Amino acid sequence: MPWNNEFGDDTEGGKKTESSDVDSPPETIVQIIQKIIAEVIGTFFVIFMGCGSVVVNHVYGSVTFPGVCVVWGLIVMVMVYSVGHISGAHFNPAVTVTFAIFRHFPYKQVPLYIVAQLLGSLLASGTLSLVFSVTDEAYFGTIPVGPDIRSFVTEIIISFLLMFVISGVATDNRAVSSS
Repeated sequence: MPWNNEFGDDTEGGKKTESSDVDSPPETIVQIIQKIIAEVIGTFFVIFMGCGSVVVNHVYGSVTFPGVCVVWGLIVMVMVYSVGHISGAHFNPAVTVTFAIFRHFPYKQVPLYIVAQLLGSLLASGTLSLVFSVTDEAYFGTIPVGPDIRSFVTEIIISFLLMFVISGVATDNRAVSSS
């Protein structure tokens, strides 16, 4: 029945799809390690380049706000093309958890991916701290304006938009297949 996917059935025309956790061949330890390394590398470069552009703009004033936005967008694109075929290019625990909830990613790999993403981001942050001589008093983030609840609700809406776009693009059955 062609409408089964809408109701959570992981079959397409009677055969199992790639995203199914059920009856898929077990991955070898080497494949899982390759995925974890790809996530560490991808997350490292996304955070290093994105946050690095913010630091360069703050310290030297040479990147500008639109430049920082372009750097973030381009590095995500480059990393998706570079390691997406290996790990799926999640680079964010919210993406990993969402894919697992919607059965497009195996639950058993969620902790490994989250650890890899945290490791990649910590390594990138540490590298930026070593590369740029920034005082402890320096702060490059944004400070919420107004009540905390407004910032919290805004963050929920922005995160929902991110996951809505990623889920729509990455899980749509009408998308062109790579095979």
